[in-house]
Amino acid sequence: MINYQDFEKIELRVGKIISAEKIENSEKLIKLKVDFKDEIRQIIAGIGKFYQPEELINKLIVVVYNLEPKEIFGYQSQGMLLAASDENNIVLITPEKEISLGAKVK
Repeated sequence: MINYQDFEKIELRVGKIISAEKIENSEKLIKLKVDFKDEIRQIIAGIGKFYQPEELINKLIVVVYNLEPKEIFGYQSQGMLLAASDENNIVLITPEKEISLGAKVK
């Protein structure tokens, strides 16, 4: 369990995927460019077994925006997208309606 003050530290924002490509020599990693209106960030996501890069373009996603950057497979990831998973599937968490890029999730 975390307390409410810890939860408040997490900044979730809506971004739009503007490019996506599989990372060479990886079965599951996809390199995404995500537009947050004021900034474009690169995010490395392990969703390649469940999504093809071309079907991700223009999708709105929810991202942990204030996560410290991390190097994954030689690429810098500047956030983490939110997804639900079970043993058979991964599904992206997306807004149900159109909303401004960079909008904060509350």
